[in-house]
Amino acid sequence: MQMEPRSGTLAALRTLAALVLVALLAACGATPGARDDGRGVEALYAEAREAMAAGSWERAIATLERVEGRAAGTLLAQQAQLDLAYARWKSGERAQAIGGLDRFIRLHPSSPALDYALYLRGLVNFVDELGLFGNLAGQRLAERDQQAAREAHESFRQLIEMFPQSRYAEDARVRMDFIVNQLAEGEVHVARYYFRRGAYLAAANRAQFAIREYPQTPAIEEALFLLVRSYERLGLTPLRDDAERVLRANFPHSRWLREGEAAAQRPWWRPW
Repeated sequence: MQMEPRSGTLAALRTLAALVLVALLAACGATPGARDDGRGVEALYAEAREAMAAGSWERAIATLERVEGRAAGTLLAQQAQLDLAYARWKSGERAQAIGGLDRFIRLHPSSPALDYALYLRGLVNFVDELGLFGNLAGQRLAERDQQAAREAHESFRQLIEMFPQSRYAEDARVRMDFIVNQLAEGEVHVARYYFRRGAYLAAANRAQFAIREYPQTPAIEEALFLLVRSYERLGLTPLRDDAERVLRANFPHSRWLREGEAAAQRPWWRPW
């Protein structure tokens, strides 16, 4: 004997069916990305690559996040993580890009793309331009915070040490040279600041640090000059003479010896 469902049960089933229908309709229309749930992850990744090629970074990021989630545990997921870091970097989300790369390097130490991850982390931290207002003001890269430059240098160093034959190694070496020059200029900039403020001992110490840490960089010429002048103001004549001998021996045609402090071209915006 077949039992008839109770009226309350029928009402509950009808309510449940209605809720499911509403949920399905909402899933279809809530977001543009929700409609691709039935597509293969490879198709999603192809869409993300197209967005990246077109410079549509926000669309690429949204799609790559879906790829990473759906392809979890696969090489495609790893590639999506790297592409996601790149897209975030290009869209201006530097901190998020670095966080993603740090996570990738920590979780995938044997990945075949580890050299690229290190290289990309170096690129994200690497700054070789100042932007419109920095250029208009005559500001130098060395006058910016040097922490990012040091982190970029460390990433490139790890890449070269771990993967000397990597396709990215040569470019990393060139960028490391640039960074070292930038760091040396940064130290000399601080020494110059102290000197102009009358803090001659601090200026001498900073100039000595630059000479010791970055002996082969162009900024050493000014560092030696600042050392000479700082010792002179401190009344340390023997030390001044020693520093000047080193300056003349290494830079016999130095513009600093010829022009003195006027060799430093001060932009109009600098109050000292």
